[in-house]
Amino acid sequence: MSMEYDEQLSYLQKPDKKDIPPDVQEIFDNNTKFQMENWGFINNLFKVLPLNPLQYKGFLDFKASLFNPETCFLSTADKEMVGLVVSSTNHCSYCLTSHSDVLRGLVNDPEWVDKLTYNYRSAKLTEKQRALCDYAYFATAYPGEVSTDQVDKLRAVGFNDHEILEAAFTVGFFNYTNRWVSTIAPIANPGHFKHNR
Repeated sequence: MSMEYDEQLSYLQKPDKKDIPPDVQEIFDNNTKFQMENWGFINNLFKVLPLNPLQYKGFLDFKASLFNPETCFLSTADKEMVGLVVSSTNHCSYCLTSHSDVLRGLVNDPEWVDKLTYNYRSAKLTEKQRALCDYAYFATAYPGEVSTDQVDKLRAVGFNDHEILEAAFTVGFFNYTNRWVSTIAPIANPGHFKHNR
């Protein structure tokens, strides 16, 4: 069943299906079908972004390149952890709501994810997780001060250069999404708050 855009879920106007190329709409429908089958609900952001369908497709393609376990270097859980540190630093409530849900599903430890979401320093972390979170925080809070020191600290705890580059892409990706998600202010789906608990 093809997605309908009949709800007002952000500051922006609702997408108009006639403006979405059919082949692109099929991609969106497959994405939301996956969410319904696996979560039982559709992330509201996916009902807002088709307003600019080709840019939305570009976002999905970039996201897929960062979260494909067959081609990536860091675990999905580590990248979701980084996403929570970035989103917490940026105070992006929508991203914190949806990505804490995802991470709860990956690690099956809601208390740990809550601590990570509120303040990663209060969560029990391995040495590598701590270094990754410290890097995510620093690159988000102090982008003008990032230097080779951040790379050296990640290497010192055992990250290789492929992993470091992917960590940098992930921090950049979440900073990118936090900015525009906060701007358009989508309504978080109520399902995210209680899912995976």
